[in-house]
Amino acid sequence: MAVTSRQWDIREKVWEHLEASGLAEFPRPVRGRIPNFKGAPRAAARLLALPEFQAARRVKINPDAPQRNARFLTLEARKTLLVPTPRLRTGLFNRIVPPPGATKEILRRCATSQGVRDYSVPVGLEGKAQVDLVVVGSVAVSEKGWRIGKGEGYADMEYAMMVSMGAVQEDTPVVTIVHDCQVLDIGEELVDDHDLSVDYILTPTRTIQTNCKRPKPRGIMWHKVSSEMLGKIPILKTLRCRERQAGKDVTLRDEHPALAKANRAAISNKVMTANTHPRPAPGSAPVGQPHVENDPANPKLGGSDTVTTVCVGNLPGRLRVSELKGALRELQVIPVGLSWQGAQHRAFLHYRDQGTAHRAVASLQGLSLGGSALRAELAQSQGSKGPGESDGHK
Repeated sequence: MAVTSRQWDIREKVWEHLEASGLAEFPRPVRGRIPNFKGAPRAAARLLALPEFQAARRVKINPDAPQRNARFLTLEARKTLLVPTPRLRTGLFNRIVPPPGATKEILRRCATSQGVRDYSVPVGLEGKAQVDLVVVGSVAVSEKGWRIGKGEGYADMEYAMMVSMGAVQEDTPVVTIVHDCQVLDIGEELVDDHDLSVDYILTPTRTIQTNCKRPKPRGIMWHKVSSEMLGKIPILKTLRCRERQAGKDVTLRDEHPALAKANRAAISNKVMTANTHPRPAPGSAPVGQPHVENDPANPKLGGSDTVTTVCVGNLPGRLRVSELKGALRELQVIPVGLSWQGAQHRAFLHYRDQGTAHRAVASLQGLSLGGSALRAELAQSQGSKGPGESDGHK
């Protein structure tokens, strides 16, 4: 995603605020999740007053905890509930089918994560599912409808896949359910053309109609899909095959000729170093290998070349810098410098070649390392603000 590290600053501050203020609910910690919060059932109940919900027959709702009551209310209203499969591993949707004569208590059970597993029926591509209303989770959202998720891009991909399947139309309404403190000012520069916007924001105290005019994704943008993501999502391979047969350009991000050329040129004699100590030991950096102090916004690396910085987040607490280095070597995306911020579960990789930086983002995004799925994006390495400075609301 072509976003700046300010998105990560906003996420971190929302997660931190929910925990510190006592608003966070199970599962905890909320960091790295679509956060559950006190008042989520009350916010979800506002669905009942939306004419779009009243008219909908088929509602797609994400499987996260803050949307549990929305799933229950959908089942109670005898509407078809569609829930995405976790990380899209086994398909796109599961249809929740309560047992005949289900009581309210059983419907509540069907709306839980365990119930979604126990009472679901997969919906394949041949099912031609139609969706009348989409409910997504958010970490932060603006009153203009700009949305920030947890950083993995699954909600955006789900919607793009629904467009590709013909399951949603341009005017299919999108709703998100958040706490009031998650409604922030989000600059439009943080929103990419594949990011999903929302039409309604439901909080414990307000129903906000965004009147967002920004077009929603019109399908899968294959030039932003990596081979790694394609390998993780089997249904994506099927959709790609269909669209290729339909004559569409389905070239992946890491297959693009211009990027591939940049990548080949980038595999050079660059060596990296990590700032794992406040002061490097004498002689620890080989000749020609710059040591980067803990300044992720530093646009220079001891020379005159401007660098491109990649922010890698969601690093597991026990991960050692040597393990990250090893992964970078295997992926052949070795930076000229590395700034380690273990306490913040992130690191900053500095590249003099933009092609290598983009390839690093493509290679690291979603990579499983130490039991965690990494998140990678370009950091804002130019200008007065660094990735550690926030424009966001706490």
